[in-house]
Amino acid sequence: MTSPTGSGSENRRILYLVGKLGRGGAERQLAYLLQAMDRERYRPAVVVWNHSPDDVLTHEIAALGIPMHFFSQGVSRVTKLREVRRLARQFNPEVIHSYFFYTNFAAYWAALGTGAIAVGSLRGEFAQHKKDGGRWIGCLSARWPRQHISNSFASAEQARSSRSVFCPKRMFVVRNGVDLERFYNVNGIDVNRAYIAGLGSLIPLKRWDRVLGIVQQVNRKGGACKVHIAGDGPERVSLERQAKDLGVSDCVQFVGPIDDVPGFLDKSRFVLHTSDSEGSPNSVIEAMACGRAVVAMDAGDIRLLVEDGKTGFVIRRGDEATFAQRVLRLLSDEKLCSRMGRAARAKAEREFGLELFVNETLNAYRAAGWRDYTCDGTNQHSDKELLFELNQN
Repeated sequence: MTSPTGSGSENRRILYLVGKLGRGGAERQLAYLLQAMDRERYRPAVVVWNHSPDDVLTHEIAALGIPMHFFSQGVSRVTKLREVRRLARQFNPEVIHSYFFYTNFAAYWAALGTGAIAVGSLRGEFAQHKKDGGRWIGCLSARWPRQHISNSFASAEQARSSRSVFCPKRMFVVRNGVDLERFYNVNGIDVNRAYIAGLGSLIPLKRWDRVLGIVQQVNRKGGACKVHIAGDGPERVSLERQAKDLGVSDCVQFVGPIDDVPGFLDKSRFVLHTSDSEGSPNSVIEAMACGRAVVAMDAGDIRLLVEDGKTGFVIRRGDEATFAQRVLRLLSDEKLCSRMGRAARAKAEREFGLELFVNETLNAYRAAGWRDYTCDGTNQHSDKELLFELNQN
């Protein structure tokens, strides 16, 4: 364990509990939230549950002047629970928000007896999160805190319809945001781009094996398909072997983890997304912000992000033949690809800006019971925003 860093240990209004600070979507969204919020007004602090040297966002968040406390991976869960409760009393927050599902119960535990509002997170399929969390942590973090924020309507509905006692009582949906100034098509929308892009962790749920099969189908039909996949994970070796077995290793490149995501997307023609399990994927929103059409399997909130036939194509899950056809269409029709890209950028500007993301997050805290004494009423929870709330009896 390490001590807090930043501007001291004075009272903090919002305490964030995050599993790690790597390249994942949840970590990036927390960094966006902290970057864009009024930090002088809300005085956030961050606790990292499993800190490691690979936490690439640590310095970015610390540079904002935010106090941070780190638990190393070798510290026991019981010790962490005891320490996070002590930190809650030290920082005296009004809201404790767990930004990872498996730290939800820790946020609830830290808030007990403090008067703080505890809020959990759900950032993917509810049943999958419970399973991945294990018998005890999965169930405890599914039920406590009783109020969760989900980044997708599909995930919130799964939790709402669950018949298990281990589920949240109330769900609020706050969709992901993106830095529209950072993610922008630097070279213009009609530039001759080098490759089709894929972006994400190389794990089984992302189904990169589908991309390899789709590339094989496109090549057999005469398409010139060159794909670059950015990301790393345990599946990389097996995927590279499969690409060789399918005869597509010359046109599929695994580029590994990258820091310059906008630069990677800027050189792409369009973006592929083939995941089986999703919430509201960062990679799709980032592609849209860069003015790129997206071809995606229908999972999570994909159909709400990608407007089929307008900003890209949404394919029934598992239908690789139709997916390959849509890829061929975009490869052969540059005007359509550019038109979809422009529409995607316009949608990103309307729906995924950081100001909207921050306001909806703070409104969810207020709806959960937070009495924001600095609020002038302009961002109060409205009847329209209550449509984003799902109640579990």
